[in-house]
Amino acid sequence: MSISAPVLMVGLMSGTSLDGISAAVVEFSERLPVSVGTQATLRHFVQRPYTPEQRARLQAAMQGGTAQAYCRLQADLGTWLGDAAVEAMQGAGVTSRDVRGIASHGQTLWHEPGHSTWQIGDAARIAERTGCAVVSDFRTRDMAVGGQGAPLVPMADAVLFAHESEWRALQNIGGIGNVTLVPPAREALASLASDASGVQVRAFDTGPGVVVIDGVVQRLFGTPYDTDGALGATGRILEPVVESLLSLSFLGQAPPKSTGRELFTPVFIDAFIAHCTEAGGTPHDVVATATAFTAATIADQYARFVDPAPREVLLSGGGARNPFLVRCIERAFARHGEQVARAVPAVRLFDELFFDAEAKEAVAFALLGYLHLTGRAGNVPAATGARAPRVLGALTPGTELKS
Repeated sequence: MSISAPVLMVGLMSGTSLDGISAAVVEFSERLPVSVGTQATLRHFVQRPYTPEQRARLQAAMQGGTAQAYCRLQADLGTWLGDAAVEAMQGAGVTSRDVRGIASHGQTLWHEPGHSTWQIGDAARIAERTGCAVVSDFRTRDMAVGGQGAPLVPMADAVLFAHESEWRALQNIGGIGNVTLVPPAREALASLASDASGVQVRAFDTGPGVVVIDGVVQRLFGTPYDTDGALGATGRILEPVVESLLSLSFLGQAPPKSTGRELFTPVFIDAFIAHCTEAGGTPHDVVATATAFTAATIADQYARFVDPAPREVLLSGGGARNPFLVRCIERAFARHGEQVARAVPAVRLFDELFFDAEAKEAVAFALLGYLHLTGRAGNVPAATGARAPRVLGALTPGTELKS
């Protein structure tokens, strides 16, 4: 077995939580033959929080706007993304000559499963700011071949983060929650290589991540999110509210499936607060109940759709930084385990085994960009529902052409 020459990529991610831009400089090397696996080394990672004005513009664009507003936001976000990439490259001590390409997810403004999806962030601006080639617009090709356009992170979960001998679930808790169920590493890679569909690798959106928690905190306390879960931890969980919301139609849909802010809208947040208030809840109780609801949806989806039961669940995303939410997830798994005589997985933080979990999605899109540049499929049809694997993304050349 030999190791291929390392390739540097930059991954850029702006998620549904609207916290800011994550930028990761990642070194990829492949153990040859390719079927043996790929290694990813995180060289540097930065987060650039959105200013209140930037966040407000993005939130407003998700609810409506003019052609002028969308045009200007597309260009401005490209500049913000380019600035984040430059900061990450400087932190890693590399230049555009060292980097093979930048993979930019952009910001989702609208996602309509079964029809279309829209991510903004001008790739040309990123290319001009950095000098690097840019791969962007990853989701549309999967949707063009019948997929949901999401989730796309499962390719990285299978290639980079599989357990050597056990089934593992990787649960991301960004604005939206999503899970990837991955078989042992060699089985996962063999599955992807044999039929290019990854039939053993399964993934889907589980429902809300922090979108509901953040929404009620912003409404009731005027802060962006529940720092360290402190607000929720001091509240009372309104169990009847949680139970009633588990009848949400999305939760009953079988995978593949995806969702986003088009479901968990400001109207949903207002209705959630009203429901809790009618049940006698205080503002702290509303946050506690939103947190418990998020945890309950995750455990509910595992009980319904995740089989076989994984030995462990690795948590990543902003929600993994909320200790109260993590405790709620552990309790929800234990409760479901008792109800259906199902093994209760160990809940661990992604950071314990790999790198800073906040960088995970940026690293995943760096991998998708790397696969694009090497002519390989990036979607897992078993996860997205696509009819076939496809090379994902569109290429914007850098200012220096590279072989």
